Amino acid sequence: MSVTALVLAGSRPGGDPFAEGLGVAHKALIEVGGAPMLARVIGALQAAGCPRILVSCAPGPVAQLAGQLGAEVIAPAPGPSGSVLAALDVAGTPLLVTTADHALLRPAWVRELIEGAPQGSDVAIMLAERHAIEAALPGSRRTYLRFADGHWSGCNLFLLRGPSARAAVTEWTRVEADRKRPWRIVARLGPGLLLRYLSGRLTLADALRRLGGRIGCRIALVPAADGLAAVDVDKPADLADVQRLLGR
Repeated sequence: MSVTALVLAGSRPGGDPFAEGLGVAHKALIEVGGAPMLARVIGALQAAGCPRILVSCAPGPVAQLAGQLGAEVIAPAPGPSGSVLAALDVAGTPLLVTTADHALLRPAWVRELIEGAPQGSDVAIMLAERHAIEAALPGSRRTYLRFADGHWSGCNLFLLRGPSARAAVTEWTRVEADRKRPWRIVARLGPGLLLRYLSGRLTLADALRRLGGRIGCRIALVPAADGLAAVDVDKPADLADVQRLLGR
């Protein structure tokens, strides 16, 4: 499958205090392992064989760097989901989505998602199970979705495989505000499923199946073999972890 990649590199309204505290204008420009994070992400996507790479960002130094690295810059829309919808208008599907702060991104993880997405799925999401993350990076503090089949953390890697994926991105706009409170997301699927979730009997696979049925697309989970796939750079502790890992 020839897959276009999208890198979300938009800035927060009012700037990013984390980046500003490090003396850079944008988080995507923070250097890790001797290179800006955006450069590492684009390099991994190129090495994975993505023939076209879009970077969603405003005009400025991030856009300039993206162009120098051979990526195509597109204007961001309000919110990550809005920017993904804008990219779908530009490139269609299949579209692989990741973020500029995924500093450890490896070509193998990109191929793992593309090759592991089940036939017939409209959307494939890579998540890492807690045991894999803690084995790869002991002491890492991540946000987990707690289900009967494990505690899962997002890897900032999504594959939109067909036109029906647009429905999932539209739903994403409603989920963004509740991403730290998964019970509220499950509650939208009905009281029966919420009770199963609260009692620890709902699996993530079943939740994705029911969510997909509700919005009209098939959503699949692709478990990450490497727990480091869930490590991005959102705060100083993440940056220290990533610098230490790359220093090895």
